[in-house]
Amino acid sequence: MSASAATAPTAPAGGSTTNVTKRLQKELMKLVMSPSPGISAFPDDPSNMLKWTGTINGPEGTYFEGKTFKLSFTFPADYPLQPPTVIFKTPMFHPNVDMAGRICLDILKDKWSAVYDISSILLSLQSLLGEPNNKSPLNGQAAQLWDEDPKEYRRLLEKRHQEED
Repeated sequence: MSASAATAPTAPAGGSTTNVTKRLQKELMKLVMSPSPGISAFPDDPSNMLKWTGTINGPEGTYFEGKTFKLSFTFPADYPLQPPTVIFKTPMFHPNVDMAGRICLDILKDKWSAVYDISSILLSLQSLLGEPNNKSPLNGQAAQLWDEDPKEYRRLLEKRHQEED
């Protein structure tokens, strides 16, 4: 009895990982077959679908125009019921991104829904670049400069973006 009790919890987790992998394979196919301009994402290793690298281009007409940003995606075993962990790998200076690359975006937290996918996350982040939520900043200095001193904001963004390896 203890042997079956020990295997019982593992079986659902294995099935869950299989479901997550299938879901992520579908999302990858969507990204490849119907790409959206300025965004992309791929698994870091085809044998591990739970770790991805995404790329977004800065939107035109914003401080971020002409810049490319890399992000890491780590998917939980119960994705899409829980959101992935998404972190900017490219150094970022933005009101809703801290200096470690962590992102404050409602759809990655309390507003998450299983209807969201990698593409919708990337598009939301691309939009956030040009339209930050300064009422709920993760980087207070960036939020203040965004509102009060655009020239200094741009200078610090350029400096931070050049820190990329």
